[in-house]
Amino acid sequence: MAPSSKDLALVNRAFLVRAVRYLAAECGVRRFLDFGSGLPTRPNVHQVAQEVDPSSEVVYIDNDPLVLAHGRMMLAEDPSTTAVLQADLRDTRDVFASSEVDRLLRDDQPVAALFVSVLHCIPDKDDPWALVRDVAQRLPSGSYMVISQLASDDAELRASITDFMARVTNDNWGQVRSFREVNRLFEGLEPVEGIGPVEVSRWKPDSDLAPRQRSDEWVERGTVARIP
Repeated sequence: MAPSSKDLALVNRAFLVRAVRYLAAECGVRRFLDFGSGLPTRPNVHQVAQEVDPSSEVVYIDNDPLVLAHGRMMLAEDPSTTAVLQADLRDTRDVFASSEVDRLLRDDQPVAALFVSVLHCIPDKDDPWALVRDVAQRLPSGSYMVISQLASDDAELRASITDFMARVTNDNWGQVRSFREVNRLFEGLEPVEGIGPVEVSRWKPDSDLAPRQRSDEWVERGTVARIP
């Protein structure tokens, strides 16, 4: 149905690493909120950010108790700069009321909110566009959003994959979206360096030899944008 899926997962992870490194090294960001972080893998967000500045702080947010357990085990070595919060990312009031997140907002320094390959898990009825706007409004001016989402402009493929994922996850899934629907996630934001939403392997690749998807029946579409 979608033979490029392995490529898609790899280039998306590489996008996350490049985006975090760019924000830390080029934009001076030292605080990161990783929404829907998933099971830990290497390199993790805090490892990338702390290569630039060891004082960088990261809060991982996920509603899966297995993610919480693995994350806390992994981060136990340095609880002063990293934390894992068990929460539904749609419950922004609870997320921002937590002590872990409140600490990142203590003095209006810029924060990067990461929604990397997670918003397609949210159905339209839960309005992922409103979720992104809500988080952006809660962050200090000059903060950043990193967003990627599964997308295709093939309506038949979108419907097929969305139906398949709903069946294998017992309807606990969202949907693949069109390019136009993904572009709407960035309304009111300022894409950095003027790079609007693209297939993520084309967002500031490390070199011409950096991995690309070999076919594009569906892609991770996204970019990095600044909150005015």
